[in-house]
Amino acid sequence: MRYLLRRGGFFLLTLWAALTLNFFLPRLMPGSPLQALRDRTHNKLSPAALQELLTSYGFKPDENLAVQYVDYLGNMVTGHWGVSIGGSLGVPVTTIIGEALPWTLGLVGVTTVLAFLLGSLIGTVAGWKRGGRLDAVLPPVFVITSALPYFWIALLMILVFSVWTGGALPSDFNYETGLQPAFTGEFIGSVLRHAVLPSATILITSIGGWILTMRNNMITTLAEDYVRMGRAKGLSGRQIMLGYAARNAFLPNLSGFAMSLGFVIAGSILVEYVFNYPGLGYLLYNSVQNVDYPLMQALFMLFTVAVLVAVLACDLATVWLDPRARAKG
Repeated sequence: MRYLLRRGGFFLLTLWAALTLNFFLPRLMPGSPLQALRDRTHNKLSPAALQELLTSYGFKPDENLAVQYVDYLGNMVTGHWGVSIGGSLGVPVTTIIGEALPWTLGLVGVTTVLAFLLGSLIGTVAGWKRGGRLDAVLPPVFVITSALPYFWIALLMILVFSVWTGGALPSDFNYETGLQPAFTGEFIGSVLRHAVLPSATILITSIGGWILTMRNNMITTLAEDYVRMGRAKGLSGRQIMLGYAARNAFLPNLSGFAMSLGFVIAGSILVEYVFNYPGLGYLLYNSVQNVDYPLMQALFMLFTVAVLVAVLACDLATVWLDPRARAKG
């Protein structure tokens, strides 16, 4: 119980600090919503009219900063995130995020989980058969690919599989224009075809880290006394690899996976931008470009909560999986 209270207190304190930074950082950025709106309207509205328009949407730049901060904290906690004052002027922020969130979860979320599982599996086998063919080829190759920039791999994928092949795979958006979203074979097929290149980009650039980390963890774990004891007891190689070595080598990877799950909500901004994919990463880019405070604040808050919840879940899972973490002293 004391452990849960301590972790819960840390969660709340970190959340408050992140929300406070979330309030002040956008206001320290160059530009302002008033200037951004003036640029979008090509100076056709007077400053008074622009000010009145923003005020009607709930944004009051002339209000005392302390009052704005208190109102902001209350709105973040209660879910009253306001309306967009950027490109989607007047549209509720919850509506905008609700439309983009499923695409990010479907693309980045599934790909991140797949990269983690495949990377951990390959790293386990490579560490178990250290010096073998698999260990000599796959880890170095994927470590090199993971060091390449997201946007470079994305552009290369577009060049090879879209431009040079005459459009064999689509290079932008999430489904064919003209289709109506529905649970039909045509629409689902279009969504999957548009997800091939961005998901492959994320997979190629992220799997190498999981392979290398799991391989090194396996090599370290195989030198432990309990693994030698398992071999001395005559257990099969499969039992030792999975039940003794991989189970313990997997625990350090769990923390990194929790962090990556939290950042799934943020989306891969560069990948979504290159492929014009309408997820949360692309939405964040547009909100910064348009100096859209309400949308930026809601997105940053979601990213923070996602990371904190993932880390908290990882801590609880580690305590459950590792008896040493539950021991006192």
